[in-house]
Amino acid sequence: MDITAVRLTTEAAPGGRALLLRPWAPSDATGLAELYRDPALRRWTAADVADEASAARWVSEQRLGWQTGKRFAFAVVDTGAGGPGERLVGHAVLKNATPGAPAAEVGYWTAAHARGRGVAPRALRALTDWAFAAFAGRGLERLELLHQADNTASCRVAEKSRYAFTGTLPAAPPAFPLDGHLHVRERAA
Repeated sequence: MDITAVRLTTEAAPGGRALLLRPWAPSDATGLAELYRDPALRRWTAADVADEASAARWVSEQRLGWQTGKRFAFAVVDTGAGGPGERLVGHAVLKNATPGAPAAEVGYWTAAHARGRGVAPRALRALTDWAFAAFAGRGLERLELLHQADNTASCRVAEKSRYAFTGTLPAAPPAFPLDGHLHVRERAA
């Protein structure tokens, strides 16, 4: 898949603008490092981003995911926030969209300065629509969303994006020290 050609847009927020989802670019590393100063973001994500160098490595890994077809990570940007250029407001990702596999996983996060503006649900809906359209021919029928059970904000995002809660997954330390929730969205027939 051509990484330079994929651009997704969200619906506009009430009284606001649409967002753009595009593959992460090397120029995003500085902004990403700034976003990861947020303790809440570090709590809910597994990425090892502590400074600009580690952010650059993370962006490089996301770009490699596109090249290998194993991970399709999007920077979520507001293209009209406070002047020229783009402002990073989040991340959305499709993982493990393997040809012939009926299920893949989605994930997301929202920057601290953009929380409460509907960024995650809008980005997740755009990602979901794209995933089902782009990978239906490969057999994709179901998307799974997993999060820690105590992450109530992720439960709300899942519900707003029509991902049904299907159960609690037991903790699996050390990678997953707490119970998790599984939400599922099936491809419309």
